[in-house]
Order: sequence, then C-alpha cells, then structure tokens
Amino acid sequence: MKKTYFYLNNLVNIPVNGQIPLKYDQEALAAFYKEEVNSRTKKFTSLDEKLAYLVREKYIDSSILEKYSKEFVYRLFNRLRAKNFSFRSFLGAYKFYMQYAMKTNDNQEFLEDFTDRVVFNALYLGHGDPVLADEIAEELINQRYQPATPTFLNAGKKRRGEMVSCFLIDLADSMLSIGRGVNSALQLSRIGGGVGVNISNLRAAGDPIKKIENASSGVIPVMKLLEDSFSYSNQLGQRNGAGVVYLNVFHPDILHFLDTKKENADEKIRVKTLSLGLVVPDKYYELLKTNQPMYLFSPYDVEREYGKPFSYVDITGEYDNLVVNSKIQKKTIKPRALEQKISRLQQESGYPYILNIDTVNKENPVVGKIIMSNLCSEILQPQEPSILDDDLSYKKLGTDISCNLGSTNIMNMISSPDFGHSVEVAVRALTTVTDTTNVKEVPTVKQGNALYHTIGLGAMGLHTALARNQIEYGSPEALEFTEAYFLALNYYSLVASNKIAQEKHEVFKDFDKSMYADGSYFTRYLKQDFDFKSSKVRTIFERIKLPKIMDWQKLKQEVMDSGLYHRNRLAVAPNGSISYVNETSASLHPITQLVEQRQENKVGSIFYPAPYLSNETMPFYKPAYDIDQRKIIDTYAVAQKHIDQGMSLTLFMRSELPQGLYEWKKRSTKMTTRDLNHLRNYAWTKGIKSLYYVRTFTEDDEIKTANECEACMI
Repeated sequence: MKKTYFYLNNLVNIPVNGQIPLKYDQEALAAFYKEEVNSRTKKFTSLDEKLAYLVREKYIDSSILEKYSKEFVYRLFNRLRAKNFSFRSFLGAYKFYMQYAMKTNDNQEFLEDFTDRVVFNALYLGHGDPVLADEIAEELINQRYQPATPTFLNAGKKRRGEMVSCFLIDLADSMLSIGRGVNSALQLSRIGGGVGVNISNLRAAGDPIKKIENASSGVIPVMKLLEDSFSYSNQLGQRNGAGVVYLNVFHPDILHFLDTKKENADEKIRVKTLSLGLVVPDKYYELLKTNQPMYLFSPYDVEREYGKPFSYVDITGEYDNLVVNSKIQKKTIKPRALEQKISRLQQESGYPYILNIDTVNKENPVVGKIIMSNLCSEILQPQEPSILDDDLSYKKLGTDISCNLGSTNIMNMISSPDFGHSVEVAVRALTTVTDTTNVKEVPTVKQGNALYHTIGLGAMGLHTALARNQIEYGSPEALEFTEAYFLALNYYSLVASNKIAQEKHEVFKDFDKSMYADGSYFTRYLKQDFDFKSSKVRTIFERIKLPKIMDWQKLKQEVMDSGLYHRNRLAVAPNGSISYVNETSASLHPITQLVEQRQENKVGSIFYPAPYLSNETMPFYKPAYDIDQRKIIDTYAVAQKHIDQGMSLTLFMRSELPQGLYEWKKRSTKMTTRDLNHLRNYAWTKGIKSLYYVRTFTEDDEIKTANECEACMI
C-alpha cells in the first residue's frame, strides 16, 4: 500500500493563502493509522488470547501479571480502553509506534497500542499493589505523569534493559580505575541509557607515572576508549549508547580536551559522538573579571598533597594555597582566551556543557560533595570515591549514581482533580524504579541506589501551558506561573517522600546529617507565604492548594521526626521524543518553531505544529531562537529555587540575530562569541547550576525550512 502520510504531513509546512494548513496534520494522522497501524497490528480475538501469546512468546514477563488477580488486570485494561485515548498529532502517534510500541521479533507487527503500554507500565510500577497500579494508570492515560523513555519502553517486558535513564561514574587516577570504568561504561550502556564519566581526577599529559617524568598521556586516550565503548554497546539495538565526560577547567589538559570537538581536529584526538562537559568553579568567573593569569594544577600532585582526588578539593577555596604550593606543578593560561575558546566551540558544536560546581554544592541540602553531572546535565548528586585492589576488587566500595527519571506534564497537571495526589503517585512510581533497580554489573551504582533511593521527578510542557493560557514566555506572569508550579511540586514531593519513609520505616543514608534533618532546609519557606501578583495566574492555580507557612511548618516537623525516603527528588530533563508522545512542548524551553522540522532516520523530514496551535495561541508561541535568551535563563532560575538537583537548560542562538534582540547587540545583528560569554556569566549570576546544549540556527536550517510558516495564520 502506498504510504501517503509523509506526503500529507509535509504539506503542513507549505502555506495555503498565508495560513498554516493544520488539516494536513490530521489527515496524515488518519492516513498513518489506516496505512500503517491498522495493517501492521497483530490481531487477537480476545484479551485472554493476547496476554497468553505475549507471555508464551516471551514478550511480556509473566511475573508482572501474576502479582495481580486476573480480574483486576482485565478490569484495568477494560477501564482504560473505555477512555478511548487518541493522539492529537501525526508525530505523536508516529513516535509512539516507531519508538515505544512493542513489536514482533521481526519488527513487522505491532503488539500493543498506547493504552496497552500504559497498562504494562502501571502493572510494573504498581509492584503488586492494585490500588497503586490503578492510580498510576490513571495518571499515565491522562498524560499527567510520564515515565522516562527507558521505563516507558521497557516496563513489563521479558527481554529488556534497565528502567533507569542514565548513570554517573567517577574515575580515580589509576589504570585499575580506568579499566574498571571502561568496563562499567560498556555494561551500563548495554543495559540502560547515557553514562556520565568524571575524568577530572586523571593525571595530565606529561605528569609522571611511577616517578618517571613525562610518562602520562593525559585524558584524551581515555576519552577515545570511552567513545568506542559507547558506540559498541547499546540497549538491544533500541537505544544508541551515549556518554559524556566532565573535566574541571583548572585541569592542565583543558585546552586539548576542548580541541577534541573541533571540526578540523586531527582524527587521532577527535571525538565525534562523545559529549563534553566542563566543571566550572566560581574562581574561574572571578579570574575572568580581571584576566589575571589562570593557574592549572596537576591532579597527580594535588591528590598527593591533599590526600583526596582532585575533584573533591575545593578549587575556589584553595586556589591561593594551590598557587603558592611549590610541590604542585602548574601552568598558566589567560582565562579570557579560554572563555573565547569555549564560546567558539559552542557555536561550532553545541558543546561543552557548563556545570557551575560551587553553585551546585552551595545549594546541596545533603551531605557529600557533588563533582559532576550526567549526559543531560540535570542530575546533581554526591558521590563517594572507591579504592580498588590489584585484582580490580573493591578495597573500599564507593557510591555512583543511577538516574531514575519521570516528568509531570504541566499543562495537564494544573487541571488535575488533586495535584498533590498526582505528585504522590508519580513519586511512588519512581520509587518502584529505584527499589527494583539492581545494577549488579557496576557495584558502585548498585550501592548508591540502595543507600539513597534517589529519583528525579521533573516537568515538561511549560511553553504549551503558557500559550494555552495566553501568557508570554519569560514575562512576569510566566515567571510567577513557573515559580508557583515548582514550589507546589517541591512541597508535595517532600510530603510523598516523608509518607513513604514512614510506611517503610526507612530513611536515606546520612539523613541525620542533612539540612532536612535539622530543619534548616525549610527556613526559606517560613519567612512569608507565596502570594500571586497576577490575577490570571491566581485563577489558573485555583485548583491547586499552594502551601502556606503553617503547612511548611507542619511538614518541617514531620520530616525532622520521621525523615525522607529519597535523598534526591527533583530534576528537570530535556524531554526529547517523549514530549511528542505527550503532545506538549519539551521541558521548560520555548518551542523552536511554530512548525518544527524533525529529521527522522530513513524517512526524512517530519513536521510538527506546536501543540494546540491556533490563532489564539500563536501570538504566545514565540520560537526560542527569537527570544532574548535571558528570559529562558530567568525562567529556569525561578524554577531552580525549588529543585534540589538540576535542570537541562538549552540556549538557542541564531547565526544572524533580529535587530535589538539583546541590549548589547545595538550595532550588529551578527551573533558573536561575546553573546555566549555574556549569557554564561548571566546564568551564573542568576544561580543557574548547569547549562546543557547550545543550539545554533544557521542559514542551512533556513534553507531546509524555506516554506516555514512563522508568519502565517491558521
């Protein structure tokens, strides 16, 4: 049968009488079901036959079904089917069926639809509790809560990877640790998602090995080993392996590290698929102001002098002592030259990520030092270094991190019949993931997960929620909306974690040393009640009970008395493809185009109209590339105040900027490295913990979207 849905979808991007022809997206959706879904879905005469087949052929894990009565499972399927879920856009349906729906081994037939995937997620995440499974199903089918891709993709399956999104591992300065780390990268990439690796502790090029001078090759060869590991190992061919390496800006290899991403880099050092992240202490920003010489310190010498790995030394606090210590080898560079190099590379490749490590640790409410982040720069949790024996066994088992993520859908959550209960259900679903995750292949990750029960509940769809309520992104009303939402999310996630701690009679390790235990975490919320200045935003939130001082005071006492189950609770991921399935905007970012162009493997371009695009919402759907980027930073900054971990904050830059977009661009519309310098410094002053990717809109993009409908009506 001829596939017409791509053709119809592409017509969305061709204006008709100056209007965006959204009807073609609906026609493409109908054609996709007719030509693809209906013809490729395996038929069963009954639910009984279907479940028996899925278990017999080892598609579904029978133990998941056996935790519940047959009557409950059937009732759940039938109840959700009666809701008649349907996708609103072609790309939402296409993404689900091509990326998430379970297929036969030959990939020729679909074995489930969205409702089926919701049921299998609910049964798995309910962990044998029919009440919880029913509640999770309700949140998922109404798209108020969305598990991260690994969970949503794998839940209930017999043959699957782990449910966690990504991992963080710390390398010590030894061949033993490097060898173990490369093996861990292989194993974690195979069973899960992306892997973040801290390489700041590794000795620099030219450092001694066994007192032989100039013996070390530095961090670059290790980066090449890791890139090859991620390329080789993937999750059953369903998700490509991916990784990021983090290096402190005061590491002597910093310039070579950045050179690995240059387009014209020598193939011996170039990394094509490995992501780069910089760990940036406050001292770097201080040095930028005066452009005084910036000292780079040998991690090998620093560890010998301080008795702990380089990453665990407070560079800002110890900088002057490090400079005058004659036992520590050092060299100098000009900080502004490094700053320009960072900006040029971000323009060219989008990398490196920026992790403002002192801001991160100042805001860390639990014991321990945070030294790195993950592939999307939103996971910020303390780690503890390991010590290895010569046979690669652990003399001292440290802790590394697994990221158990999920997102609330802001647009749907603000109309939840019970916001607090919706948050609690999401927290419980994530708790099942952390409680059932057993990454035995990497003992440090297993240890960290077992001790701290960390989760990362986030949010997506901010721009969609704002546009539907006719609020301009980045406006005072929008910032108030954002802060109210995340204040509520923080409060109710704390309530849920405390409730789970009471039920399980268990708190995370070292809770007694945290700011939660002594009550100091709650001080900021006990000064004054949050009060709406905008009547429109107040009306939007009238169904959500925002906590008052008395509510915070009561919660403070309950947490001090009975603790929290999760050491870390909140983190905002970038929400890539999963936001299309939820048919909302990604994360807290603005949309990129009114009609977004997506390049899909093997099929070419797919066009995605902004969710709920209409003549009413269009004026409030200003694309990210046309927004003063400080408005994005401001938006993330007000949310960050209520999030214990981090947020994936992407910046969007045009090679040519509209006149007057930035105050400092009064003469030229050409984007320069100075713009990125300003934005990174602005983000630091606003308390932003991390900056993720920098996306640059170039003339090539404009050629690809020659028919884009940015100025059209509907």
